[in-house]
Amino acid sequence: MSAVFIAFLVIGLAIPVLPLHVHQGLGLGTFLVGLVAGSQFAAAILSRVWAGRYSDASGAKHAVIAGLMIAAAGGLLYLLSLSVVTAPATSATILLLGRAVLGVSESFIITGAQSWGLAILGVQNTSKVLAWIGSAMFGAFAAGAPIGTALYALYDFTGIALATTPLATLALVAPLRRIRSTVPVRAGLLKVMAAVWVPGVGSALSSVGFGAVTAFSALLFVARGWPTWPAFTIFALAFILARIVLGHLADRFGGAKVALVCVVVEAAGLALMELAPRLALALTGAALTGIGYSLVYPGLGVEAVRRVPAQSRGLAMGAYTGFLDVALGFGTPALGLLASVAGLGAVFIASAVAALCAAPVAASFLRSSAHPVTPARHAACRVSGL
Repeated sequence: MSAVFIAFLVIGLAIPVLPLHVHQGLGLGTFLVGLVAGSQFAAAILSRVWAGRYSDASGAKHAVIAGLMIAAAGGLLYLLSLSVVTAPATSATILLLGRAVLGVSESFIITGAQSWGLAILGVQNTSKVLAWIGSAMFGAFAAGAPIGTALYALYDFTGIALATTPLATLALVAPLRRIRSTVPVRAGLLKVMAAVWVPGVGSALSSVGFGAVTAFSALLFVARGWPTWPAFTIFALAFILARIVLGHLADRFGGAKVALVCVVVEAAGLALMELAPRLALALTGAALTGIGYSLVYPGLGVEAVRRVPAQSRGLAMGAYTGFLDVALGFGTPALGLLASVAGLGAVFIASAVAALCAAPVAASFLRSSAHPVTPARHAACRVSGL
């Protein structure tokens, strides 16, 4: 969790200021804002399965270390993009590549960390593992938002680029004990995909709102004369608090029940962010969005993980998380196009509708999740090493 926190603190510094850099610094439109913001997730789509297989085959520790090395390369590309800011198209292209490299690094770091946690705590604690690792990631994003805003105000995007090199995190990871894979036979990709695609679709639909908050909340707040960073920070803090306090619910009561309630809360929060006439109400909407979104991913993740053999859980985590990347990689640019046509408010209404569309997906698992994951039911397929 500490390694994930530090790595994503560095990676997340750009979240609140990247739209401003592209839109105001480079003078490009909202569609390109969405394209640049979403390119990280689009690249992650292509690398999730690779990261999952690497984690299963070489060990979760090696996957995390590889991700940290790749992230440093992304920071160097950020710097390179600044050398050609007088040519906005070229600078944006290099920035797109840097974001894509960071997407690959994110795949290896988060997939490796999730697999590592499952190996340590066992499948009966799937929701806790996903919730706690995710809390570390979003805690980093929450801290990164004001830090990134301050760096951008003092040093422009150069400060962000220089900070995007999480190699120091290796000092935390290197001494830790490696957990080896001890089961040579693994399920094929198609078999794993068949097991996780339905919960993956539900997770993707709920993640459209996350893309809206990360890419467009700063622009929405600026347009209304409000501070840029509080929306995402409030979102992330509410997200973390919900996961810490409520992260066990999916393991106890079933992931589908928890996810079904949470997508409705998320949709309400997104709608409130658009409709709120005052900053306090808009931040309340951001908090509701964070609370709602917080348990959808681990809730449906419980339904995904319980359907695959223990020796392929790294691949399953990579494939399942890939659906989130599909939503962010393609949905965020689509939201940018929608914003250019119908305004920023339409982005949050469309995201609320997408979250509500995840409700039937969660409901489809209610019967099978009536008996939640327990140690006794999974003793025969306990994680033997990832």
